[in-house]
This record gives sequence, structure tokens and C-alpha cells, in this order.
Amino acid sequence: MADSAPEIDRETYWRTLMQRTLILLVVWFITGFVLSIFLAETLNSINFGGIPFGFWMAQQGSIFVFVSLVLIYAIATGQLDKQAGVEEDGDSASTPGASH
Repeated sequence: MADSAPEIDRETYWRTLMQRTLILLVVWFITGFVLSIFLAETLNSINFGGIPFGFWMAQQGSIFVFVSLVLIYAIATGQLDKQAGVEEDGDSASTPGASH
């Protein structure tokens, strides 16, 4: 736990967390379903490095976006946790039952 007083209250923390999660889920849906499945045939008319874009998006592009979403979520949630005063201290060795 943080030693300083939290900058935001509990309600603001959860509202902000849910808004960010919803935005990332919308990006995930658009990437995973709309671009990679529903519009794949249409996007195949565009070439990306000599490969049809719909195919590339379904095979590679969506993976890049998904990994980026996880990274963005982790960083944004860590910052929000810090503002709320609930961030983890990162000292896993002090956890009960942790082996050295």
C-alpha cells in the first residue's frame, strides 16, 4: 500500500477502470471480429507488403493489437492504482510462503 493519501476516491477509481476496460474491449472487438472476420474479404483488396490486408490483419495484425492492448491495460491500470493508493509494492519475496 502507498504511504501517501490517494488522489482519487473509490468510486472514481472503479468508474475510470470500467471506462478504460470498455474502450479496450471495443478496440479488441473491432480488431478481432470486424477487421479480421467480417471485413476480411473487403480488406483483401488492399495490399500490405504484398499480402492482402484482410489476411494479414487476421493472421498477424490482430496479434500485434492484442499484445498492445494487454500492455496498455497493464500500464494504465498500474498508474490508476498508484493514484488510488492501492498499487502493489513489487516485493514478492515478502509474501508469506514465498521461497527464496
